[in-house]
Amino acid sequence: MSIAELVYEQVKALPESLAREVLDFVAFLRTRGERDEWRDLMNAQASSLAPVWDNAQDNIWDNV
Repeated sequence: MSIAELVYEQVKALPESLAREVLDFVAFLRTRGERDEWRDLMNAQASSLAPVWDNAQDNIWDNV
């Protein structure tokens, strides 16, 4: 039996309210992976753009 089938069997035995919580948790797990990818992309962009953002000519904007 696959993991998905085992999870399904367990969830089938739960009351509706708890089954909904399981579904919410599954959605959370799926979006968590997407957030990690987004964070990695933002970090890569930040390091590559640091020389543009942090330079002597633009110091006037640092305290705005």
